[in-house]
Amino acid sequence: MQAKTNPEVDNFLKEKKHPLTLEIQEVRRIILESDHRIEETIKWKTPTFMYKGNIASFFFNAKKFVSLMFHKGALIPDVSGLLEGDGKESRVARFYGLEDIVKKKGALQDIIKEWIKIQDTKK
Repeated sequence: MQAKTNPEVDNFLKEKKHPLTLEIQEVRRIILESDHRIEETIKWKTPTFMYKGNIASFFFNAKKFVSLMFHKGALIPDVSGLLEGDGKESRVARFYGLEDIVKKKGALQDIIKEWIKIQDTKK
């Protein structure tokens, strides 16, 4: 299934000229293809994924890996260990190149699906 991308995010990434643009695009594709209800926008000056709230945003300060911050990552069950950190709310996923992204694809999609499940069970 082809992911539906937001032209605003397309333009942002084109203009950003980040050294890991190819890897960022792959992570983006995986997230958007996880569920057709996932949307993306530019928020906090970075691409952000949403479904009934903010899921995750890219953190562009890292140049050696793709950094994706899950705003409420502490709430998301993560049996894979993809999410790092022990803060009160946020967690980070790091991807070290295309091979690593492919290896972690299933774990990333599971985390996105868990977020959707959490949001859909909220009253």
